Amino acid sequence: MHPINPFRPPATFIPQVAPPESPPACAWWFVFVGDRLLVKQEGEKTTLPQALHLKEWGLAEGQGGLHPGEPTQFLGWLEGVGCYAAELDKEALRHPPTGYHFEKLRLLYGVLDDDVFAIAGRAIQIVTWNRNHLFCGHCGTPMMQHETERAKHCPSCGLRNYPRLSPAVIMLVARGEEVLLARAPRFRPGMYSVLAGFVEPGESLEETVAREVREEVGVEVTNIRYFGSQPWPFPHSLMIGFMTDYAGGEIVIDEVEIEAAAWFHKTALPPVPGPLSIARKLIEAFVAGQS
Repeated sequence: MHPINPFRPPATFIPQVAPPESPPACAWWFVFVGDRLLVKQEGEKTTLPQALHLKEWGLAEGQGGLHPGEPTQFLGWLEGVGCYAAELDKEALRHPPTGYHFEKLRLLYGVLDDDVFAIAGRAIQIVTWNRNHLFCGHCGTPMMQHETERAKHCPSCGLRNYPRLSPAVIMLVARGEEVLLARAPRFRPGMYSVLAGFVEPGESLEETVAREVREEVGVEVTNIRYFGSQPWPFPHSLMIGFMTDYAGGEIVIDEVEIEAAAWFHKTALPPVPGPLSIARKLIEAFVAGQS
């Protein structure tokens, strides 16, 4: 059986690093203050600003304008329209452009079109990386944007930094027609999900799956197999999904990260994550009998 990959890059988005020599007549702007994205409500649809340049809104560096230090980043093309990321000074929260407001990106999950949200996830990771690498971590020299790849380099010592990516595994544990689900304290009331955790240095993905399940709920797993992946920009993760089978042990939860865990029959599941998440895709595949 070929691996299931329910999360693919937007088919109409072409990523690019170097901005076009001739600016596009109009562009999509992914404008952030921290983790908040600038959006506009048009009836029931949430949209992004379109403009030739942010200067059309009177935005300059500081005092609610562009964040200092290479504040804009070219992302690529969405259906032939240029896409840019930018970060504004925190004062912009008090005085957004007329007709727009700032919304936490996490709350726009399932609100923005899927392709647009995927690019927004890319954009917030790039502006965060840019903000955190204004200076060389080795010698303190101001960093420069690389011309042909998504990287910043130090003109003094040559250090090069790329956007950070933190791999994490997310796995479904099956026991016949039952699935092991858990809930973390941060979940909304009543919701359960599959287990997940970050990869540690020196680990394979399969080793991380077995360790995280053992640490969080105390059971052993076998038959670990790849399911699919999903970029998750909170803050800079790549979720790599696996199906596993129960191999033994009783549930003993790690009370720091997990507040409850139990086996649920596939016909009697509790509330689970939303349909766009890879957690939900794993659960739906299990319920449908896909291995």
